[in-house]
Amino acid sequence: MADNYSDEILYDFTPMLKAYKDGRIQRLTGHEFVPASLDPATGVNSKDVQISPEIGVAARIYLPGDANRAAKLPVVVYFHGGGFVVDSPFSPLYHKHLNYLVAESNAVAVSVDYRLAPEHPLPTAYEDSWLALQWIFSGEAQNEEWIRDYADLGRVYLGGDSAGGNIAHHLAIRVGSEQNTGTNIKLRGIFLNCPFFGGADPIGGEMALVKTIVDNLWVFVHPKEFPGHDGPWINPAKDPRVSGLGCRRVLVYVAEKDYLKDRGWYYKETLEKSGWFGEIEVVEVEGEAHVFSVFSPDGENGLAMIKRVASFINH
Repeated sequence: MADNYSDEILYDFTPMLKAYKDGRIQRLTGHEFVPASLDPATGVNSKDVQISPEIGVAARIYLPGDANRAAKLPVVVYFHGGGFVVDSPFSPLYHKHLNYLVAESNAVAVSVDYRLAPEHPLPTAYEDSWLALQWIFSGEAQNEEWIRDYADLGRVYLGGDSAGGNIAHHLAIRVGSEQNTGTNIKLRGIFLNCPFFGGADPIGGEMALVKTIVDNLWVFVHPKEFPGHDGPWINPAKDPRVSGLGCRRVLVYVAEKDYLKDRGWYYKETLEKSGWFGEIEVVEVEGEAHVFSVFSPDGENGLAMIKRVASFINH
């Protein structure tokens, strides 16, 4: 009987994860590791750094092959997707994606390794990511050669896909809300790739079955006392601080076949109606699905998107 019970599934978030009633977590993807290296396809170099080894927050830093100390580069702080439950900067998927993004944008990138739910439920991912952003602007980061010698901290951008897009948005909100506290963190802009947003009520073409899965994932990644399906963490329209988003430029990519597409468009509407003083552009890509550029950064549409993001960073 015990063996049968151990195989009972509580949540099935295939292709990401399965959670069993006995407490076991089975990750189906995102656990592969590739070492930092010189990428022969792009000429981009990378290294791993520990930001807070006590709690396991780290990052992979990327540097363009032709970087020159005489001309400092913009900085991209990147947060990977995976529903807050899978993947890392060290997976083959994100390592390749960041290599292409850095090569096209000619920027220093810091790809953040935040702790995953459910072992570390939200808001852990937000706090870990904020810690990483603080580190970049700290004196400690000046001991890291690639930050000290190549990074222009006056041109910092946040970016991310899916759950990482959600994180990038919330860090920009926090930067905006702390501007009067003496923080030295300044952002030029953020770019969100198929961001993971939601809400209690369906919008646009959201289908009931898929919405149920997304809603269940949101419940799964945070404890019951964390704000629910219509709180500001999942629905920016419910955040009274949204007009204070801490940058003046936003680029959002959505995909025609992505369930989250309408949330990306709604994000634009939310910012424009809030009184936020900035510019936002949404680009919808026909025929593509969720975070297509991450899965195929060297494909036609993936590369076109990365080139557009690179232009945004260097504007």
